[in-house]
Amino acid sequence: MRRRLMVIAPLAIGAFVLFIAIGGEVVRLLWNWLLPPLFGWPQITLLQGFGLLVLCRILFGGFGLHGSGRSSVRRRWAERWEHMSPEERERFRLGIRTRCGFGPSPGTSPPE
Repeated sequence: MRRRLMVIAPLAIGAFVLFIAIGGEVVRLLWNWLLPPLFGWPQITLLQGFGLLVLCRILFGGFGLHGSGRSSVRRRWAERWEHMSPEERERFRLGIRTRCGFGPSPGTSPPE
């Protein structure tokens, strides 16, 4: 078991480093392909691409320490949905459709 761990650990670390390097390279290539011709912004290096990847992860993805917040939100809405009566569910659907710009479905009355 210990010997197996001694083989797998370096491979896992190497795969992680390779994955990060490929991600930074993809960001660099996309930036240099799109932004200089479109907006006249300067090209970036691999390290800057890696930095952008980390920055986007911080701003938009979190660090993954507390799990995905989406699952807890989805679970709370499922619980609320289960406690609604059929009339409340229909009123909720209609309200969402109206707020999202789709308007009421044909043959339904507006929410009160």
